[in-house]
Amino acid sequence: MAYFAKSPWVIHYDASSCNGCDIEVLAALCPGFDAERFGVINTGNPKHADIFLVTGSVNEQNISVVKEIYEQMLEPKVVVACGICACSGGIFHDCYNVIGGVDQAIPVDVYAPGCAVRPEAIIDAVVEAVGILEEKRAAMKNGKEA
Repeated sequence: MAYFAKSPWVIHYDASSCNGCDIEVLAALCPGFDAERFGVINTGNPKHADIFLVTGSVNEQNISVVKEIYEQMLEPKVVVACGICACSGGIFHDCYNVIGGVDQAIPVDVYAPGCAVRPEAIIDAVVEAVGILEEKRAAMKNGKEA
């Protein structure tokens, strides 16, 4: 992992998951797996966040919330889909109210599949997201849209 200028702040949203992935996201942020060693800080404010971690599938009830959180985040921003439900709808993809994965609502930069996704995979996805975030920052600094 390369050097980065700012600690990445993440915001986590549960888009109707079974809570298995939510537990794993919190485990990844706790001292057992210690994502903070990479400077990752969990925040509840989208305006402070750089990385948007989403668990669960998108449906008619939460698609507007997912879009609103995404739109409130400042550029540059990166979206990580955590768990197979966030990636593709998972086992719920045929349900009448499920639209699909997070990419049906907002652009996704990193996919971390699994049921439930392992904390190690979440940390790997966040580290990959930090690299993408730095690329987007550099592109913005050079006057290009990423």
